[in-house]
Amino acid sequence: MNSRLLEHQFDDLRILGYSVAGEETVIAAPELNVCFDIGKAPADLLPVDHVLLSHGHMDHAAGVAYYLSQRNFVGNAPGTILAPTALIKPLKSLLRVWGELEGHVTPAELVGMEDGDEFQIRKGLVARAFANNHGVPSLGFVVVDVRRKLKPEYLGKSGPQLVELKKQGIDIQYTVEVPLVAYSGDTADGDWLQNEDVRKAKLLIMECTFFDADHMRRARHGHHLHVRDVARMIPAMDNEHILLSHVTRRTGIRDAKNVLKQLLSADDYQRVTLLMDRRKALNTRRPQADATKPVTDGPVRK
Repeated sequence: MNSRLLEHQFDDLRILGYSVAGEETVIAAPELNVCFDIGKAPADLLPVDHVLLSHGHMDHAAGVAYYLSQRNFVGNAPGTILAPTALIKPLKSLLRVWGELEGHVTPAELVGMEDGDEFQIRKGLVARAFANNHGVPSLGFVVVDVRRKLKPEYLGKSGPQLVELKKQGIDIQYTVEVPLVAYSGDTADGDWLQNEDVRKAKLLIMECTFFDADHMRRARHGHHLHVRDVARMIPAMDNEHILLSHVTRRTGIRDAKNVLKQLLSADDYQRVTLLMDRRKALNTRRPQADATKPVTDGPVRK
């Protein structure tokens, strides 16, 4: 495994990722075959078929062309990029320019998404976009398990009887949706917090960029979340697990955890994990000294 990526397990959900504000954000749920943003396209995540690109900032999108090119190089099917519709044209231009450099254009499936749009990842699993608030074309995504179940009034029917009911045009099933993972992307406060899929997802991956008391203005200017925003939001969320990402290098992970402990109730704090918390990650191997040294358990100043 690439030593930059940390691994966390939330019940049956495995998450691999790396996220430092302004440097790189890439977070994958491999068993769901999705990657939220692509960062610098770490090699371990090239087999994931779907990139859910929240917005076009370099730290989230720099690896798009490399991800697509490397999949083509090893003979994988073209990668699929779900992105805000406004980004599709510039993404096509990006691939065209890289094609001029490489001598051929890499095949790709680029899918423009708007608030509420869905894309089928596989049968029974969809990615649903929702509007967030980042000041540029941007979306969050929820991966939803969609199940069709037999209506209670038909549970005692035989197979042939059910077939006959279907022939009569009777809908004998109902739909059950279970939001599994919600990814806010980079965002400030907004209506997305009222989205039921986001509020009830088993795992919510949410940015928490700033922690210093005097950085609230910076958070507002950049359409980001401050820890005090997050501490206000979490008690109203129904998620079993909340994974915080995009912490700035100015804040050490140990310091971030201490601040969260002070601001949250004990029960809410138990729901929270910091993506870059190496002590809590399953992958405990230390990275190369020059790769992620500033992301430590102690305070760091840029």
